[in-house]
Amino acid sequence: MDVRRPTGAPVELTLDEVARAVGGQVVGDGSAVVKGVAGIREAGPGELTFLANSKYRRELRETRATAVLLTQVDVPEDRGELSFVVVAEPSLAFSRMVERFTPPPPRPPVGIHALAVIGPEVELGAGVSVGPHTVVEPGARIGSRTVLYPGVYVGHGVRIGDDAVLHANVVVLHGSILGNRVIVHPGAVIGSDGFGYVLVGNQAVKVPQQGIVEIEDDVEIGANTTIDRARFDRTRIGRGSKIDNLCQIAHNVAIGRSSFLAAQVGIAGSSQIGSGVMLGGQVGVSGHLKVADLARVAAQAGVSRDVEPGESVAGHPAMPARQFWRMIAQAKKLGELFAQVEALATRVEDLERNAEDDPPAA
Repeated sequence: MDVRRPTGAPVELTLDEVARAVGGQVVGDGSAVVKGVAGIREAGPGELTFLANSKYRRELRETRATAVLLTQVDVPEDRGELSFVVVAEPSLAFSRMVERFTPPPPRPPVGIHALAVIGPEVELGAGVSVGPHTVVEPGARIGSRTVLYPGVYVGHGVRIGDDAVLHANVVVLHGSILGNRVIVHPGAVIGSDGFGYVLVGNQAVKVPQQGIVEIEDDVEIGANTTIDRARFDRTRIGRGSKIDNLCQIAHNVAIGRSSFLAAQVGIAGSSQIGSGVMLGGQVGVSGHLKVADLARVAAQAGVSRDVEPGESVAGHPAMPARQFWRMIAQAKKLGELFAQVEALATRVEDLERNAEDDPPAA
């Protein structure tokens, strides 16, 4: 990772200034100056980096950075010429420094591009940016300072709040509701039909999907993720939840507040995901289930039963995480166990053969 400042006026901060900005404490030379930020392997003299995971402490011996953001437990006894800023959350502190040293990405100019298509009875708030080849259908409402990048499609009657950002080629279909400060990354589709059919003989008859999608404030949706509209009522994503790339959220799913879904998660129809839930990459959740508040589901788990509040599960089918990892540890010993069983079986055969050959006692 390399996040050196590409453009703009140079920024220089002493480590004392860095510490004040992130609520940290300097170990080393507080007057040392840093002029940029970079990953621990890429950083050079004059740059600030971070260490958020103790298993990478060996990198401290090799980094060429001027200073490292880390926790107290990771400060080495022999620091050499390296200085440190000790903080409680190095990753968060580094994010703050990235914002200081790197400019924000270019924002489209305020206004409607000449190649955009805006339908009748559309309401646009103050300071809206609409890029080329974007289409906003009749009756849509776009909040103040919201940005629609090139190629965005906003369907009939869609409502989007203030300060939202829809990146290139996002599709928001009719009736969908997006709150304030929602971020949607390229290629995501919101409000596509749910996967609903009735089999009549050998023919699949489509079930109308008449509901909507409602996305609350401060939600972020990854690239090429799809969120289906409800069969009735709404598919809902709670405030502050974050959804990674390539996820599939089916019709009538409800996700609570501040939940996190990693890439390629798939949630089948009408399941309920609570608040503060974490679903690892490629997790699958069957339909009509409940994953309760603060639950943790390990990557590639297949959830086929309800998950209790605060429970951690793993495996396929998902089971208590400790049970699953114990099974994995035992499975690694199966080869040795099979060899022992074969050896015992051979020994038993030899004993039986010898018993048959020995004459009976007088």
